[in-house]
Amino acid sequence: MMLGGDIGGTHTRLAIFDDDGRHRADLPDRTYPSREHDGLAVIVRRFLDETGIRPAAACFGIAGPVKDGRVTATNLPWVVDAAQLGRELGARTWVINDLEATAWGLGALAPAELGELAPGAPDAAGNAAVIAAGTGLGEAGLYWDGQQHHPFATEGGHANFGPESDLEVELLVWLRAKLAGHVSWERLVSGPGVVSLYEFLRDTGRGEEPRALADAMRAGDPGAAITAAALDGKVPLAVQALDLFVGLYASEAANLALKLMASGGVYLGGGIAPRILPKLRDGTFIARFVQKGRMRPVLEAMPVRVVLNDQAGLLGAGRCAAIRSARA
Repeated sequence: MMLGGDIGGTHTRLAIFDDDGRHRADLPDRTYPSREHDGLAVIVRRFLDETGIRPAAACFGIAGPVKDGRVTATNLPWVVDAAQLGRELGARTWVINDLEATAWGLGALAPAELGELAPGAPDAAGNAAVIAAGTGLGEAGLYWDGQQHHPFATEGGHANFGPESDLEVELLVWLRAKLAGHVSWERLVSGPGVVSLYEFLRDTGRGEEPRALADAMRAGDPGAAITAAALDGKVPLAVQALDLFVGLYASEAANLALKLMASGGVYLGGGIAPRILPKLRDGTFIARFVQKGRMRPVLEAMPVRVVLNDQAGLLGAGRCAAIRSARA
């Protein structure tokens, strides 16, 4: 048995997999509130005590740059160390970036768990890319060796934002003043990014903010409120913000696709893409995705799909544990 874990700022999800990397639905999954624990090792001990399971190997996906099996979590006050966790488990243990885990998870998904935005070329094959907007912006790649994919992490979401229109130049200037410096793609293509785009349009006089939307933003998740209003189509300012968000998402997805030469496909993960799938399918995303001058035919040949299964990272962690354990 293999233990897989998806470590988020809100929840830590653990599940058991067989030695082929398949999820064992007959064995207990557990979800723990991350911030109520002092670290992942505490949660691992609790899981072992509650279930009595002793896995042969384990893998955990967590946001942040991983070096030598050790990561300082991006959204938690934790340092996660594979060697320490291995001692807790008495098993070989790996810690990987959360988007690398999602990349591993692609191989565990059924066709129905992927929403197609563009079919690409019929013979599409080769490297692939994963880009995921959520709390932040994660990016990963899958190198194709001619027989199989090898996932790897990047921190590309923190690269400099590059505007492509006068409006986006104005947006960059506005954000530089607000942030007092570096403006990354993550500042725009993420849940907080939706809010920033909306506030930019509002504060530069490009629309009126309805009282009902302002109240909804104060009462709950402002990004979710803006997105809901945009999808409803009744708040022009929110519609503009989501249009801008989708265009920027497409632009950075294409940047990543070109840098990785992702002829095998581009996958949109994270929590936002499935929620705005109708908007992603209205043509706005793909029109901007292929807008790269002489590289347009290259991008048109790439399949583009949305990951609809929100457990892809967890499935990927289990699959990674199984495959690496078999190779060891």
